[in-house]
Amino acid sequence: MKGNYFAMSKNKAVFLDRDGTINREVNYLSSINDFKFLPRTIDALKLLSSTGYKIIIITNQSGIARGYFDKKKLIGIHKKMCDDLVAKGVRIDGIYYCPHHPDENCGCRKPGIDMLKRAEKDFCLNLQQSYMIGDTTTDIKTGMNAGCKTILVRTGYAGEDGRYTVKPDHTASDLFEAVKIIVRENETKENIVKV
Repeated sequence: MKGNYFAMSKNKAVFLDRDGTINREVNYLSSINDFKFLPRTIDALKLLSSTGYKIIIITNQSGIARGYFDKKKLIGIHKKMCDDLVAKGVRIDGIYYCPHHPDENCGCRKPGIDMLKRAEKDFCLNLQQSYMIGDTTTDIKTGMNAGCKTILVRTGYAGEDGRYTVKPDHTASDLFEAVKIIVRENETKENIVKV
């Protein structure tokens, strides 16, 4: 029918930092043997998988530029991580990483937002309705730069990296509590719409 157009609805995402948020923080994780999920991470991601949010990991990996490990090793770590999560009923929609050294001043290294902008395009996202969760002020600054809501988790660096003076929208003890905040806020919005 002429004039019958449907606007493409945009998706929402939860962007997750990796080290210190999903898994135990070890400087320059280079071996799958050193990869350990933080407590309640799998429960958190299972709960998040039951929502309509895309689950996207956003991680700085300058260990590649520093020569500590190569892209093949990083991809192997991510494959094992995803295989373990899928086996537990978890959905991961995307992983974006920055391989550059901080001195390269690239746009993809957090708090730059090129990784989020790529995900925005790949998944047709509304960044303003999305969340960024991480354990550092860099993660919070990244979310703010992209226009996302932000949640600081008190695992990993627990926001004590001292890089930026930022105020997250929420603070949570861990990823599980952060996801519960998102679910609760989403339910509140749905109830407002129903009324």
